[in-house]
Amino acid sequence: MTRRYSRITGTGSCLPPRRVTNEELVAELATRGIETSNQWIVERTGIHARHFAAPEVTTSDLAVPAAQAALQAAGLRATDIDLIIVATSTPDMVFPATAAIVQHKLGIAGCPVFDLQAVCSGFVYALTVADAMIKAGNATRALVIGAEVFSRILDFNDRTTCVLFGDGAGAVVLEGSDTPGILATDLHADGKHVGILCVPGTVAGGQVLGDPLLKMNGQAVFKLAVSVLDQAARTVLDKAGKTESQIDWLIPHQANIRIMQGTARKLNLPLERMVVTVHDHGNTSAASIPLALDHGVRSGRVKPGQTVLLEGVGGGFTWGAVLLDL
Repeated sequence: MTRRYSRITGTGSCLPPRRVTNEELVAELATRGIETSNQWIVERTGIHARHFAAPEVTTSDLAVPAAQAALQAAGLRATDIDLIIVATSTPDMVFPATAAIVQHKLGIAGCPVFDLQAVCSGFVYALTVADAMIKAGNATRALVIGAEVFSRILDFNDRTTCVLFGDGAGAVVLEGSDTPGILATDLHADGKHVGILCVPGTVAGGQVLGDPLLKMNGQAVFKLAVSVLDQAARTVLDKAGKTESQIDWLIPHQANIRIMQGTARKLNLPLERMVVTVHDHGNTSAASIPLALDHGVRSGRVKPGQTVLLEGVGGGFTWGAVLLDL
């Protein structure tokens, strides 16, 4: 019996048209009495700009064009898809899943769809789940999407967090294949760290209970992130029988340039072999890895036949890695 694998056959992304530079955001925060500067933001994060969605734009509104671009790149139609997973922490509604709304907007019906919530690790988690479903014979062609409108949950009175995040969506088509594409995956979580990155609010009886805005202990996140990402990277390399030198591209979660550079150094990878979009997109949570992947592919740098390491870390505390051949 032929062993079943999965491969990424198309990538796509979507950014809201409104690009907000550090200078614009600093000026806006000044009207609230919040002091910060372009230099402060760049030195600590590497971020120069981010994109914010208009008030009427939802997560599914960004997810759909990203999915359509990925379908076009794969040479497929929406009707060819038999699984949709949307990784998001900012769904359109409490329920149904944003994936169901995306399915409807794509004009298809019948295939299983669901959202996956692992915050900034969401795309790595979703890709792992889709890979497992394809290998098990429960899907043949999947849309795996990371999409967020994080601007809706930011506290613009907190300069340590509101300058970090942006909105966007990225997507891939994952197809069953006779040759390996996804080489290895590794997922983890540790709930004792819930408090260092969270939105500690909920809805009950039509009222918001708790605080519905993002809270983060930046130093704790930084310290944990570099350590666990290195561990996950080495685990997938071991599982795949590969070495650091065989990685063509590192595409990490685009949270903070210092975390990203620290990860590359631990893997002895030259910084030129890391795809970086954080400077222009900010942290787009579950969308950041597929956005960066699509940017790398469409810029012509990330090519078929190359080995790519994807890594994510986020609230939960969740983390994981995927090693793949394009």
